[in-house]
Amino acid sequence: MSQDVETIGFSSTRLDQIRNLLASTHDEGDLMGAAVQVARNGVPVAPICVGRRRLEDEGAAVEKDTIFLVASITKPIVTSAAGRLIERGLLSLDDRVADHLSGFEAAGKEEVLIRHLMTHTSGLPDQIPENRAYREAHRPLSDFVARTCELPPAFPPGTKVSYQSSGINALGTIIERLTGMSLPEHLDEIFFTPLGLKDTGLGIQTRNERESDVVMAGEGLTHGGSGTDFDWNSDYWRGLGAPWGGLLTTIEEMMRLMLLFRAGGEVGGARCLSEATVRTLVTDQASALPDLDPAESLKQRWGLGWRLGGRSSSIYGDLTSDATFGHGGATGTVAWHDPESDVTCVIFTNDPDAASWLRPRISNLVMGAAL
Repeated sequence: MSQDVETIGFSSTRLDQIRNLLASTHDEGDLMGAAVQVARNGVPVAPICVGRRRLEDEGAAVEKDTIFLVASITKPIVTSAAGRLIERGLLSLDDRVADHLSGFEAAGKEEVLIRHLMTHTSGLPDQIPENRAYREAHRPLSDFVARTCELPPAFPPGTKVSYQSSGINALGTIIERLTGMSLPEHLDEIFFTPLGLKDTGLGIQTRNERESDVVMAGEGLTHGGSGTDFDWNSDYWRGLGAPWGGLLTTIEEMMRLMLLFRAGGEVGGARCLSEATVRTLVTDQASALPDLDPAESLKQRWGLGWRLGGRSSSIYGDLTSDATFGHGGATGTVAWHDPESDVTCVIFTNDPDAASWLRPRISNLVMGAAL
């Protein structure tokens, strides 16, 4: 680390501990690869890159331009696109989902609102029961949405918090219908192109040599077993463009996205969202629902698609403030910003098992390095 790190606001010695932890874990065979980038007061430090990006190629090193599948970090980007429609008067949080998505009202879902989809309080399941079968058959996203419309809610909307990828998928379809564009095209138009993100996209059809594989946890993995033609490493999954988990990006481009929300919707002269929209997205919205059991809001604190910090969760480590917002991904990723310390952190791994214990420890090292 250079002396510039100290000027930015971090201890170079403390940040070196992150590299040492990642390198030792990789050397012991417990981590395939990782990239970490931090920023203070909106100024990023050079990324830390360790290990390899390919399952079968020891020489394919993780570098700062390695493209990672970030999984559920996709969700807050999609909900933020919905926030942009709200600020343009095309959508409201209190709109009924069924008014935008025909057939959704089936099986007792008439009163599910847009805000319920965005706060994980809709009563929908995380995945449709046939998730694996649909993926094995290479079914399109429209089939997943149609099946979601048929399902009954597990509880009355707004009464519990239950993480639901299927609700974000439905929201993606609503965005497409309101904009007349595919969700990947719309995200590119409103976020990725204005921010100059050349390696960020959803539903990417052409494979890039710089993409990272993901270490699969075995045949029992909910998302598809290792070596299948429908798992995270398959062409099918990369091209599907799942609104709940299909985004591909690099460590530096994810950092730029996080800095957009850190700065209230504008970064580098590109205004993508209003300050009011960003403030609403990253403010606790679930706890304000009148029928929500207060104990539920302690389990998971949610803005609109953005998961908030809190003492009941260590997703962002143990030292970040309750105002922290971000999201994690099942492929081994997490991105967060702590407004109180003005520290931003992006942690990408391609190894979910290793990430489960590495991510909170790295986050703690980052906060401990802040001067």
